[in-house]
Amino acid sequence: CFLHTSAEDLRNQQPSLLHSLCTGSYLDVEKTARWFLVLIRNAWKCMPESATCSMNVMLLSRRSCRLQLTDINNTTVFVEIVFGVQQDRTDIFLSSQETEVAGTPSTTWTQSCAVAEAKFFQHVATHAQEDNFYLRYAQVGAHILAGHSFSTYELKTVLMHLLTANPLESWHGRYFLQRMDDTLRYLRCCVEEKRLDHFLIGNEKVPAEITLPQDFQASQPLNLLQHLAEDPDRREQVLQELEELQDQLTSLLIYQKCETSTCPTHEHAGQGGDDTQ
Repeated sequence: CFLHTSAEDLRNQQPSLLHSLCTGSYLDVEKTARWFLVLIRNAWKCMPESATCSMNVMLLSRRSCRLQLTDINNTTVFVEIVFGVQQDRTDIFLSSQETEVAGTPSTTWTQSCAVAEAKFFQHVATHAQEDNFYLRYAQVGAHILAGHSFSTYELKTVLMHLLTANPLESWHGRYFLQRMDDTLRYLRCCVEEKRLDHFLIGNEKVPAEITLPQDFQASQPLNLLQHLAEDPDRREQVLQELEELQDQLTSLLIYQKCETSTCPTHEHAGQGGDDTQ
């Protein structure tokens, strides 16, 4: 234990944990991934499941691992292992996930909100009448926006804002196209205003069961669309994309209403003696 063991005792271990996991006085992401790879390979040999299931572990990158599990029926499951260090006693972690900046030092751990965001969706699920309904919106939204200018993280942020703004009963399947229309309209407003606030930073509507660092609660909201404020041409391109997507969705909404209002019921279809109706 790094907190309760002296540096001298740690150095004297064979092999030394300080040498295996650290560079200088910092926990090293790449050394941690390599250490885990060796550890899990050795541990798997002692597991009863190893008799019926084979496991291959590899470095997915310098900062994470992937497990490949194959059972006797040749069913294969892939599991990506990302390492994290809890920040104080909150739901925010320092993560080994890849960064967008090339050449990030191996002693740099990026701040991750993944656990806190997962707890938000668990909170939504416990208060909703239909389990996991929000997943369909996220999946379809990601499919619609694929190849466009929005990341899945920005879509997830929009979804979290809308789930706290609208009653949960209005998100059930029968309102699907309307809520997707709301999502695109919300995105358009954000692009026009060049602002999409991070859901967890400076937001008073975060559920109380999600534990955040004090600086999250006291900070001004983080703008995820700051890059559009600095690039007017890019902003115009994004607005054009959203306008095309909204036109497509509006056509679907009109088609749905026409189908609902003109489709004859079985009772009406049987009247008039026209079997071909």
